Amino acid sequence: MKYFKLISWCLILFVCSAQFAFSQSSSRFSYNKYIDKGDTLNYRQLFPDADKLQKYPLLIFLHGSGERGSDNEAQLKWGAMNFATDQNMMLHPAFVIVPQCPEKMQWSNFSRTNMVLDPTPSKPMELLIGLIHQAVKTLPVDTNRIYITGLSMGGFGTYDAIERYPGLFAAAVPVCGAGDTSKAKTIAHIPIWIFHGAEDPNMNPKYPLDMLLALTNAGAHPGFTQYPSVGHFSWLGAYSDALMLEWLFKQHR
Repeated sequence: MKYFKLISWCLILFVCSAQFAFSQSSSRFSYNKYIDKGDTLNYRQLFPDADKLQKYPLLIFLHGSGERGSDNEAQLKWGAMNFATDQNMMLHPAFVIVPQCPEKMQWSNFSRTNMVLDPTPSKPMELLIGLIHQAVKTLPVDTNRIYITGLSMGGFGTYDAIERYPGLFAAAVPVCGAGDTSKAKTIAHIPIWIFHGAEDPNMNPKYPLDMLLALTNAGAHPGFTQYPSVGHFSWLGAYSDALMLEWLFKQHR
């Protein structure tokens, strides 16, 4: 009985410490709204411990479909917190913007039958690009170091963004996402590291493999990590990968 009580107390302490760490990290992200022509995009923003004479990278983080809404909180649930740890902020100081896609909307605008990019961006993507341009104008952003990453729906959004605006981003990390392989030549110059789970039931692992092949045939040298025995939650490994983070923040346009 004493053994089970000890285990119970350990679990309670673990949960409480995890909740405290989440609360502490989330408080580092300011609450913001970007408004353009009556349309609003909620977002949270992390600021580096900035030297006013220095410019810093800008990282865009796109959440998945389960975190859509208007609370300006849910988008921090998966992955984004890894950029707000003490260690990461010390090693890789950067501006991090985490927008929240409204309900029933998408970051990307692909034809899901054949994964062809639609000529018109989705409204959330259009607002996001406007937000990026605003950040460049108002913050000491190094425009040669604008990065984008996203998971699941945000992985689609990552491909959508770099395929529509290939001159804007210095690197991309799509996680369990998919894009238009016919656009591979237009993004072959962008350093890309693809992550996926080999047993993903929601996103066919064939999609990232198709993109890997298309990019390689276009002359690119993308990174590719497929976790064996992992399903849709490949982002748990991707955003905990110190090597990926080090690689990402080394990239320049």
